[in-house]
Amino acid sequence: MRPYELIKAKRDGQRLAPEDIRAFIEAYTSGQVPDYQMSALCMAVFFRGLDSVELGAWAQAMLRSGEVVDLSDTPGVKVDKHSTGGVGDKVSVSLAPLAAACGVPVPMISGRGLGHTGGTVDKLLSIPGFRMDIPVPEYRRLVREVGCCLISQTEAIAPADKKLYALRDVTATVDCIPLIASSIMSKKLAEGIDALVLDVKVGNGAFMKKVEDARTLARTMIGIGAEMGRKVTALLTDMNQPLGRAVGNALEIVEAVEMLHGRAPADYTEATMALTAEMLVLGRKASSIPEARSMLEKVIADGSAVRKLKEIVQAQGGDPRAIDDYTRLPQARSTVDVVLAPQDGFVTVIDTEAVGLAAVALGAGRQRVDSIIDPAVGFTLLRKEGEPVKAGEPVVRVHYNDPAPLEEVKARLTRAYQFGPQAPAPRPLVIERLE
Repeated sequence: MRPYELIKAKRDGQRLAPEDIRAFIEAYTSGQVPDYQMSALCMAVFFRGLDSVELGAWAQAMLRSGEVVDLSDTPGVKVDKHSTGGVGDKVSVSLAPLAAACGVPVPMISGRGLGHTGGTVDKLLSIPGFRMDIPVPEYRRLVREVGCCLISQTEAIAPADKKLYALRDVTATVDCIPLIASSIMSKKLAEGIDALVLDVKVGNGAFMKKVEDARTLARTMIGIGAEMGRKVTALLTDMNQPLGRAVGNALEIVEAVEMLHGRAPADYTEATMALTAEMLVLGRKASSIPEARSMLEKVIADGSAVRKLKEIVQAQGGDPRAIDDYTRLPQARSTVDVVLAPQDGFVTVIDTEAVGLAAVALGAGRQRVDSIIDPAVGFTLLRKEGEPVKAGEPVVRVHYNDPAPLEEVKARLTRAYQFGPQAPAPRPLVIERLE
């Protein structure tokens, strides 16, 4: 089929042949198919979906668009973790050194911010000098010698996904189960892993708003992994409010380091511990989740986890002194406290997607593919859901450099918060486990 015919066929609900899908993605990767035609196909997929045969062909085409890394020279079970995206989700920054400190090799290809969600790439690049554009041979060496390497997608690894990831971000085709599943699994399976832990976010700050949709996405990715001989475990976790209290790249690095010292907010700490424990079991370093959690508590208590993070930072060209001295990270010039509680009571609801979009408006995320991120800006959440407030008390601290977007940011944050006389019932952080 010609690109036009393929787009029209999917628009009209027809099933696409695997060879046509492969040819279209190959042509898009090489530049023969332009962005506007891929955008049209993605929108057709958004509305019409992909069946299991189409999805398998799409994921395989993405995976085979570049190099599939061989990490067989690194002993042990190589395990990674992937989040479907949330606000304040800096889990990878603390999880990777935790797992590596416990002896699990962690090869991790990370993404940048997507839509209203933050990206691990953007967070790590706020560490002065930190490199994520690492060639595959060096990536393999660091996984073998350091036990962990965190890189961004290169032209060599799943280049089709790298192009498509940026395109989906600006064409309203992010929250589509087939496109999410194939994107995640293509780059994760290309990085040389043996097993994968998925953090599938659910709630008003996630791409999956409903548990049943998150469950479908998790099972879709577990199925792709099984077809390709990889063990995949998924946790569905709550994203009805930002994770932790920091939103914004350098601010989240600070909170991630604090977690490795045992000083981070309880929800962020629990998410990190739950996901890393799954990695230790898949990596055969622990025989049970309780044993894994005990190992994690030990490497936090004895400082091994922080030392491993410094080793990773130094190995990837970053300044390890920034892990001890936060003033070496980008600092916003000004702060202002906003969103005044209208009455005594409690925070009852946080529209997490609205908080994420406010962060984008402030400059912490991208409004266009070529937008420049300000790594210093973001928010500190002074009060979160269920916490008490006094009338007139601010609940968000804004860290900013450019005052121009402040009024828009304040308005977005004000709309994001709701208050009431009674605290809402607490929700479990981990909703469900699938394997």
